[in-house]
Amino acid sequence: MKNKWAYGLVAVCGLVLAGCTTGGSNNSSSGSAASSESNAEQVFNVVVQQEMPSADLSLATDTISFSALNNVYEGLYRLDADSKPQPAGAAEEAEVSEDGLTYKIKLRDDAKWSNGEPVTAADYVYGWQRTVKPETASEYAYLYAPVKNAEAITAGEKDPSELGIKAVGDHELEITLEKATPYFDYLLAFPSFFPQSQAVVEEHGDQYAATSDNAVYNGPFVLTGFDGPGTDTEWAYEKNDQYWDKDTVKLETINVSVVKESATALNLFQDGQADDVILTGELAQQMANDEAFVSQPEATTYYFEVNQRDEKSPFRNENLRKAISYAIDRDALVTSILGDGSIASTGLVPEGMTFSPSDNTDFTKSAGSVLEYDEAKAKEHWEKAKEELGIDSLEFDILASDTDSTKKIIEYVQDTLQKTLDGLTVTLSPVPFSVRLDRSNAGDFDMLMGGWGADYADASSFTDLFTTGNSYNRGQWSNEEYDALIKSASTTNVNDPEKRWEDLVNAEKLIMSEQGVIPVYQKAEAHLRAPNVKGVVAHAAGAQYDYKWTSIE
Repeated sequence: MKNKWAYGLVAVCGLVLAGCTTGGSNNSSSGSAASSESNAEQVFNVVVQQEMPSADLSLATDTISFSALNNVYEGLYRLDADSKPQPAGAAEEAEVSEDGLTYKIKLRDDAKWSNGEPVTAADYVYGWQRTVKPETASEYAYLYAPVKNAEAITAGEKDPSELGIKAVGDHELEITLEKATPYFDYLLAFPSFFPQSQAVVEEHGDQYAATSDNAVYNGPFVLTGFDGPGTDTEWAYEKNDQYWDKDTVKLETINVSVVKESATALNLFQDGQADDVILTGELAQQMANDEAFVSQPEATTYYFEVNQRDEKSPFRNENLRKAISYAIDRDALVTSILGDGSIASTGLVPEGMTFSPSDNTDFTKSAGSVLEYDEAKAKEHWEKAKEELGIDSLEFDILASDTDSTKKIIEYVQDTLQKTLDGLTVTLSPVPFSVRLDRSNAGDFDMLMGGWGADYADASSFTDLFTTGNSYNRGQWSNEEYDALIKSASTTNVNDPEKRWEDLVNAEKLIMSEQGVIPVYQKAEAHLRAPNVKGVVAHAAGAQYDYKWTSIE
């Protein structure tokens, strides 16, 4: 990693981080002929935009992986078609103590792994302990913070056996929380909380889940044909004959192919080789009136993070961050560049996801917005930044994924920043998804084009990311007042919905006032999906897709 900021009279060079992307589906009538044979055989051909970085429940961090894992595994709960958590691996809803700290859960006794072995309470205990222990180095271990002793275990201060989950017989669990957690049911439906077979994990060692054969599954489907994380461009989900609810599952096979160019995906759809593809930009606009067109709103915000790790980083300058933000015309970007139904961000937390407990006001309305396109303000903050930094010019790089849409976005931002801010030079580094993740985690970037999809339907899924020390705070923006508000929402005010709401709204206002992160747009995915494909369940928050109820008519 480059870790030096070169100051001359003229330039400052740095590194940029990129965040995560999400996928979506669109439909087009021209693709509705997606092979009568596949219809009869209940085969669904899906195109995604990125390789799968991990098939390991403890290590997955991205949309592609979580969608895959959600279809081949199952947790205590599963989100239904209305994105509400319902018992799945659990036989019934949890019995929750009055103080919200103890969950007693009975498991269904007919759940099996794909190798025929029963799924037991011990599999949940093992999976949870494996994810939180420091040796696993799970980036998603932070989601376990509500569970008793989880943070201490991850920090190496306690043994994994002290995690607040225990098996009470083969088919009953008792979960103890550190603090009451309003969204805990949603976590129980998220892949990071799914069970894992200790025997299978230990059998394969460091090769566990490296291929589809090196794992065992308990979901509606099993993963097949997956040859390696971050590189394989084709895999499949096959119906799991050991699944307890297999009679509900109609699809026999889901074939997944990675196609990064929208034009190529459209051709595959029109040729009947794909049933569900993602379109962006002009192609999305052109196909918007097609009967197969679907625009799927997501609880996902795409944003720029700037690298503030080094004390000499120019991005520690608030005026520089604001200059960049004011120079971006978000409305033009979503209309002219994306054209897929995405909307300009008003803040970090997306709209339509979480609402006030007192009057049902959308979070984005409660928080207000400081995001706007204003060329005069951009220039004003840029001049202040140059004076405070003692520079005449600045050069930095934008790191991002190499998908068609993302490349167009960063090219647009490069152009508008260089035209608006005199003396600024911006270079671009579009790279494969897995490379972007690695460089993001290492802090190897100046400015990063990334994003975040809600893991659960609560503002904290976004606001928690930017606390000091969080592994997803890749630019390492830090503010003590912000940290205190987030802590209050999860401790002092956790059982007072209105005060907790106020904490989270104030945290959003604070990070936006400093542009600690620079939101750009809220994602919607434009798909062409063959009209004879029915029952695709897409969740705005959590694992994105669930094909358990999908069929071909």
